[in-house]
Amino acid sequence: MTDFEWKPGYLKTHKLKASGVIAILALRYLYTSLFIYGFVHKIMRDWMWSDILSHHFTKRLHELLATNAAPGSIEASVALWQASYLEHFALPLVMPIAWIVTIGELIIGVALLLGVTTRLNAAFGLFMLLNFAAGGYYNLTIPPLVTISILLILLPTGHWLGLDRRLNRKYPESLWFR
Repeated sequence: MTDFEWKPGYLKTHKLKASGVIAILALRYLYTSLFIYGFVHKIMRDWMWSDILSHHFTKRLHELLATNAAPGSIEASVALWQASYLEHFALPLVMPIAWIVTIGELIIGVALLLGVTTRLNAAFGLFMLLNFAAGGYYNLTIPPLVTISILLILLPTGHWLGLDRRLNRKYPESLWFR
């Protein structure tokens, strides 16, 4: 799939492939916008310099502990696990997490925008999404975003549109630009 070219002749003879590449690239830029928006939102709300994330974590912890799920049910077990994650990991490390999430969103957004180390940054994005879900911030956007993350990890979108192709040619042994 790394042989894709933005040449009129190639696009005419490979219409289905070109349509698929364009669709996946549209998903990459949608995914990119999520991370850039997240970064801007957190900077504007002073996440890295205030206790706002601590308030979010504490509120969510109380919601999870007050769940109405039947004791012993899967829902209750998941809520208990998420509450434990927040209580024993997220709350004690709230400021480093605020910095890692904010700066991580910037790095992921810029890298995906430029098409550099796209697979690595999609994996980092997946890691962040799974941690959001682990912290009890699961919603209906998580499964599609996880699917997009996996597609971006598997497919060479940075070779289709971005710097990965050029950097891979310069550093063919590097895993960063594959």
